[in-house]
Amino acid sequence: MSPSPTALFVPHGAPTFALRPGAAGAALTTAVRTLPQPRAIIVVSAHWDTALPTVGFAERPETIHDFWGFPDELYTLRYPATGCREAANEVVAAIKAAGLPVAEDAERGLDHGAWVPLRLMFPEADVPVIPLSIQSRGGPQQAYALGQALAPLAAKGFLVIASGNVTHNLRDYQQAAQNNGQTPAYVRQFTDWLAERLVAHDTPALLDYRRQAPGAAQAHPSDEHLLPLFVALGAGGEAAKAERFHAGIDNYVIAMDAYKFLPQ
Repeated sequence: MSPSPTALFVPHGAPTFALRPGAAGAALTTAVRTLPQPRAIIVVSAHWDTALPTVGFAERPETIHDFWGFPDELYTLRYPATGCREAANEVVAAIKAAGLPVAEDAERGLDHGAWVPLRLMFPEADVPVIPLSIQSRGGPQQAYALGQALAPLAAKGFLVIASGNVTHNLRDYQQAAQNNGQTPAYVRQFTDWLAERLVAHDTPALLDYRRQAPGAAQAHPSDEHLLPLFVALGAGGEAAKAERFHAGIDNYVIAMDAYKFLPQ
């Protein structure tokens, strides 16, 4: 039996992923079936971006519908998560122990980057959820350091679920939709490069992806949707093995790749 992952990087795609989960959704659902029940989930979403790492303490995190112009059905969906003050305090303590600044938010709910994959993976909402923000100004290095701060919590039963997308360029999506649905070449070039570097455990190259990866600036005009991957990478631990458990492209340009980070 393979070891249980200490961290996952999962896609959240467009908000309509909640209504049409397709192959990526099935992969997320299957991935958690063999996991032991976590004590708590630390969820890191590309859509909660703050100046300092911020931990959510809400007892009943609200389902945030942070999107506009989508089908009415989406706005009726809820994810009835519960929080856990004790677990949130441990997350704060771990971040402080790593020498990083940290803030607390008593009311933060779950944006669609968090609740959409959680509904697929833990539909019973029976595991406490602790939201944790990203810091887009800090780039990959800061996100990786934040993940490293979380790594010791795996031994205490925490599971890190980091949610973003391996490619994310909404302008190119609009162009592709008007261009017979053609996927630009950089989408596969970038995802292949990333997969190779993750399997090789080439952390220096990954942290320098904007200079080294083909199509990096097109794949990510801004960093925020890839930063959760670096949090998961750091949370996996120094010797973690990266295993891609889904690969695919939705909406022409949004790579839906998903990764487990397994202890060695």
